Amino acid sequence: MPLYSYKAVKSSGETVEGEMEAADEGLLVRKLQADGLIPLKTGPAGGAGSFLKLSRRGGARKKLSDKKVMLLTRELATLLEAGMTLDRSLQILRDLSDDEELVKLLDQLRERVHSGSAFSAALEEEKATFSPLYINMVKAGEAGGVMQHVLSRLADYMERSTELQENIRSALVYPMILLFVAGMSIALLLMFVVPQFSQMFEDMGEQLPMATRVVITAGDLFRNYWWAMMAGLFLLIAAFDASLRNPATRYRWDRRVLKWPLFGDLVAKVETARFSRTLSTLLANGLPLLTALNLVKDVLSNKIIAEGVAEAAESLKNGKGFSDPLVDGKVLPPLALQMIKVGEESGNLEGMLGKIADVFDREVRTTVDRMLTLLEPVMIVGLGVVVAGIIISILMAVLSANELAF
Repeated sequence: MPLYSYKAVKSSGETVEGEMEAADEGLLVRKLQADGLIPLKTGPAGGAGSFLKLSRRGGARKKLSDKKVMLLTRELATLLEAGMTLDRSLQILRDLSDDEELVKLLDQLRERVHSGSAFSAALEEEKATFSPLYINMVKAGEAGGVMQHVLSRLADYMERSTELQENIRSALVYPMILLFVAGMSIALLLMFVVPQFSQMFEDMGEQLPMATRVVITAGDLFRNYWWAMMAGLFLLIAAFDASLRNPATRYRWDRRVLKWPLFGDLVAKVETARFSRTLSTLLANGLPLLTALNLVKDVLSNKIIAEGVAEAAESLKNGKGFSDPLVDGKVLPPLALQMIKVGEESGNLEGMLGKIADVFDREVRTTVDRMLTLLEPVMIVGLGVVVAGIIISILMAVLSANELAF
């Protein structure tokens, strides 16, 4: 069997080098891991400079999902609170995980920590997985010596943010199913039912009512050009998505969305909850208000609200308060603005922001429930009207033919 050289790290942190026979490098890595070693480099024996970094094995690593990052953060916080060192905690999580991508990530983080890098610096090398907000909170935890508390708050923040998103997604499942069923019902009517009557009407050779001709034409289009209609819909969605990538177009769109009835109110409440929760968590972890505001504006998805937060940060940078620009710009709901102003004046901004987040989390759920209560009957009635219109148009042609026969 080929002879390979390796460089690895023991659980105690000691670096070791040696040679070992193995069928291939993959088997060598597994043997080293079975011996309790963490491989750093492997390569053919005698090939100086030919070592391959373990991180390159298997190609580029995929980005971890937000849910996996949240679970990793919670588990790491729990181990640190139990008195484990960061190095030992990373090793335990690596040993317990059966997710290949997570194992690779933990190996790389532990390797960087072993080489003397701060944990935040190790995270910065994985910007595709860890956001600037996450990294800056970890930096604050390192500076204050309270890493375990910071990670715990960060996990809480991620859980609540994920919970809010999942509540909205879950609430939209039924309307989406209803919309799909409605669309399929109308398409089936136009493609298979209407053509049965159109042949009969053609044989009669009489002038059909306008409504009937519209329905028959729509049925012909669906039956003969459904592929072109699907392609057109896809291109329309792609063009819309591309247009939103333009900053000026996205700005105008976000401004228009906030003015929509019901939906604009929902967007404002979701962004307010996200803004308040994020800023409260950053302040609780010891970040200065100005730094926290600059991070928060990048978390917000609506550019109008993000611009208002940026103006507040600029006001604070110039030695002024940050609540007045928010109040003047009216980018957040009035209740949130007044509570922020009171929190700033009373010196309890962090606690007040937490209360705002809780209030607007509940408001989002209430607004979504109201929208669904209104949307469901509207969609049902809309489907009924369209189906009734198709049926009536067919009946009009039948009755017209009967009148001509007499």
